[in-house]
Amino acid sequence: MFDLILRQARLVDDTLADIAMKDGVIAALGEVSGAARETRELNGEHYVSPGWIDLHVHCYPKSPIYHDEPDAVGIATGVTTVVDAGSTGANDIDDFYALTRGVVTEVLALLNISKVGLIAQNELADMANIDAAAARDAIARHPGFIVGLKARMSSSVIGDNGIAPLERAKAIQQENGNLPLMVHIGNGPPPLDDIAAQLCDGDIITHCYNGKPNRILTPQGALRASISDALRRGVRLDVGHGSASFSFEVARLAIAQGIVPHTISSDIYCRNRINGPVKSLAHVMSKFLAIGLSLPQVIDCVTLHAAQALRLEHKGRLTPGADADLTIFDLRRQPVRFTDADDHSLHGERRLVPLAAVRAGVWHMTEQGSAENAFSV
Repeated sequence: MFDLILRQARLVDDTLADIAMKDGVIAALGEVSGAARETRELNGEHYVSPGWIDLHVHCYPKSPIYHDEPDAVGIATGVTTVVDAGSTGANDIDDFYALTRGVVTEVLALLNISKVGLIAQNELADMANIDAAAARDAIARHPGFIVGLKARMSSSVIGDNGIAPLERAKAIQQENGNLPLMVHIGNGPPPLDDIAAQLCDGDIITHCYNGKPNRILTPQGALRASISDALRRGVRLDVGHGSASFSFEVARLAIAQGIVPHTISSDIYCRNRINGPVKSLAHVMSKFLAIGLSLPQVIDCVTLHAAQALRLEHKGRLTPGADADLTIFDLRRQPVRFTDADDHSLHGERRLVPLAAVRAGVWHMTEQGSAENAFSV
């Protein structure tokens, strides 16, 4: 007896399959025989993918700057796992952990290398905030919750400290099992070339398509040599759209040169969710369809690639034994006007509409799916 079976799910490659789940994991895939406590007939009408993972959100409800409710940016929009990117440091990580144990969405965290976290924009202007012992102890207390580190390396954050906070971040990383390190890039100093030189295999550059002067492209539109070298070393590019960190022009120029994102993330919090330009991870993903990526490419960026980036071995795949986290969605053809963080527009003809999600084997309707009364048992 299975817990849940989705019948005739349309996979991203347009094949049809049944997906059976039991005890929070995928138990069978293909032509599944047997009964279940709950069955959902999809009839080939809706896509199903591994559960979407948003690699960069801000959902610590008590953050004074960037905050939101985890389920508002997660399960309500078809996202089964959110990764808070540095809202909290060692001082507040215990509180964040406790606050998120009762939500539906799986919440993971990148620990801010500043122990005070995002209580102000300049958390790395005072080097005393970088406490390696406090970071080590926090990681030891929450090994399944803290899945990486976050360092924000832009002028408004670091003050006069130059590259020194990143050097300290790398030391903390090495002292703690080489956890993935996500590095925010924005306005310099420090120069992006200096940041890129510090990064190695598995490190993540977020806001990779920002339109600021300190961006990944030269003034002539070519990829910076330092970023090309970093990519060869295994550094990953993450979108991290946000309110001020995504440019259609930069994204199109880069993708035309083959510089596609490893992961697509939203950098969502309450204001850019409600007022735009982010709105949801699905909305950000739809922008990349308009730019020219294929549906399988976009889905891989929020499933397989996101899981690989944070070493989440049981996520991001539709395979027996993987977590029973799934996103059920439509790809609808309709004209849509997208805007980037610089208020530039792009016309699209398709958008992704998440209708439901399965989290740990349990079916949940999204806001859109509930509004449309999209499914019946």
